[in-house]
Amino acid sequence: MTSIIKGMEDLHTHSRFSVDSEADVEKMIEKAISLGLKAYAVTDHCEVNRWYTEEYYGGTKIYPYFDFKSDYERSVGYISGIKERYQGKIELVCGIELGQAHQFPDIAQTVVDDKRIDFILGSVHQLPQTEDFAFLKYEEMTQAEAEELLERYFIEICRLCEWGKLDSLAHLTYPLRYYIKNGIKVDISKFDCIIESALKTLAQNGKALEINGSGIRQGAGMTFPTAKYAKMFKDVGGELITLGSDAHTAEDIGSGICEAAKEAKSAGFERAVYFKQRKPIFIDI
Repeated sequence: MTSIIKGMEDLHTHSRFSVDSEADVEKMIEKAISLGLKAYAVTDHCEVNRWYTEEYYGGTKIYPYFDFKSDYERSVGYISGIKERYQGKIELVCGIELGQAHQFPDIAQTVVDDKRIDFILGSVHQLPQTEDFAFLKYEEMTQAEAEELLERYFIEICRLCEWGKLDSLAHLTYPLRYYIKNGIKVDISKFDCIIESALKTLAQNGKALEINGSGIRQGAGMTFPTAKYAKMFKDVGGELITLGSDAHTAEDIGSGICEAAKEAKSAGFERAVYFKQRKPIFIDI
C-alpha cells in the first residue's frame, strides 16, 4: 500500500479533538509520514448548530453533544502550533470539518475569518430539528420516509454550496453510509437534478468535491460519492478534487485513498488538490 499511496494526500481525518475520536495527533501525523503522503490534514468536527454549550440552547434533547466552539479552539490551536515541527517531512494542513455552516452563517464566518485555517471541509451531518444521520432509528423508518429524508439532505447540500465559503464538499452521499449499513435500499438517481444543481454551484464557485474513501473499509463497498458524481461534477465545470479517508484512528490514515483516487481518475481527473492558507495546490494522483 505504501508504494501506491506515496505522494498522495489524506485531507479528512479526526483526532482526539473530535467528539468521536481518541486518536493521538502525533501518531496520526507519523502514520501519514510513514505512508509517504505528500499532504495530510487534521479536520476535526465543528458543528456550528451546536457551537455553544447545551444551556444556551434551552435544554433541547435532539442533539447529544454541544460546545463545538471549545473543540474547535483546541484543535486549531494545537494543529497550527505544531506545523513548523513537520516542515520538510509532510505538508501538514490545519483543517476543520465545518458542519451545517449555511444554517448559522454568522458563526461559520468566525471560522472563515480565522487565519490559522488552511482548509475548510464543508459537510451536512444532520437536517434542521433532526438527529445526525449516524443516530437515526432506521429500523422504524419506512421506505417513503427514507427517500424523503434523502431528498431533504440533498436540498441542504445545495444550500451549503450556495453559502459557498467552504474549500471542499465532504462526502456528498453521506447518508448512504447508514442506509447501506441498515439495509435500506434507495435509488439516489431520483435526486440527480438536485445533486447536479449543487455540483454546478460548487463548480461555479471554484470549490472542490471530496471523494471520501471511508465506505471501502466500513463495508459499503463504495466511495462517497462514486465516480458517477465525480464525473457529473467535472461535466458541469468542476476542476478540483480532494481525497479523504475520514479516519478516526491512526491505523486508518490513508484507508480508501487509492480507491478514491481511482474513482477520480475514472471520472477524468488526473490531479487532486490540497490547501494551504485556503489556496489550492495540485498533486498528481
